Amino acid sequence: MTMLTHPGSRYKPASYLSGRPEISGAITGGGHIAMLRRFCLSALVVLLIGGGVAGIIALKTMIALSRISY
Repeated sequence: MTMLTHPGSRYKPASYLSGRPEISGAITGGGHIAMLRRFCLSALVVLLIGGGVAGIIALKTMIALSRISY
């Protein structure tokens, strides 16, 4: 409900300080860098988990093939 109420009085216009901030290069640049860093970190985590799973599969395959006598 606070978003719908007018921040100024009845005869005084609102200051719009609580509204949407002005978009400047510093705000958008920092936001994009943080979003890019978060994306790269999540991609790195996914790759590390995939590498770990592939390593476990390779070890199990090596053990299973070493037990087979040709």
